[in-house]
Amino acid sequence: MIVQACLNGARPNDFHPALPVSVHEIAADGARCVAQGAAELHVHPRDGDGRESLAAVDEVVRALRKTCPGTLVGVSTGAWIEGSIPETRKRIAAWRALPDYASVNLAEEDAPTVMALLERIDVGIEAGLATVADAERFASLPQRTRAFRILLEIEHGTLSEGDATVDGICRVLDRAGVSRPLLLHGFDETVWHFVERARRERWSTRIGLEDGAHLRNGDLAADNSALVTEAIALYRDYGSP
Repeated sequence: MIVQACLNGARPNDFHPALPVSVHEIAADGARCVAQGAAELHVHPRDGDGRESLAAVDEVVRALRKTCPGTLVGVSTGAWIEGSIPETRKRIAAWRALPDYASVNLAEEDAPTVMALLERIDVGIEAGLATVADAERFASLPQRTRAFRILLEIEHGTLSEGDATVDGICRVLDRAGVSRPLLLHGFDETVWHFVERARRERWSTRIGLEDGAHLRNGDLAADNSALVTEAIALYRDYGSP
């Protein structure tokens, strides 16, 4: 049960004044989050123009290895980053400074091949499930046995709809006999609801500007480390008298 810091995601560069975009910013921001208790880092590397890029993974991973030695580093393989299946495959196959794991969105057409490619280059697979249909697809794949963790990504709908989606995904996984650590997170208005549910369920969670910019009281967070600090405090204090 961990708190992962998700530093930037696909957010536009002007989303928040402290959004880390450059290699230096990502490396420094990651170190601040780890210092506040984040167990892992999830990043979307950017190129020199601030655009998401799978080609930038090597440089960012090397930088994070220096500022956050011993910390697990994960990246996204989202299909939108390169915009084409062949280019996505090419960029992943070219990685030399390997992340510890990469997230794969099961809603994407090429997910099974991306999972197989990650396995071939010895990068861990974090399977991203946003819907019950994603869970059913994941459960049907032989590659499901290679995923070390399942990422429950609830980004749309009301809180009750989101909870129902989480319940439905879990039912599918249970029926299929899939037993993997779960990491639950929300997006914008649902962030803290799902951080709190993850803590109740004794699942892992994540927090950071990729998912939302506000603290539990609704105030704008100063940066990623402020969000991490609050999530860590929630995990430590939950259920205390």
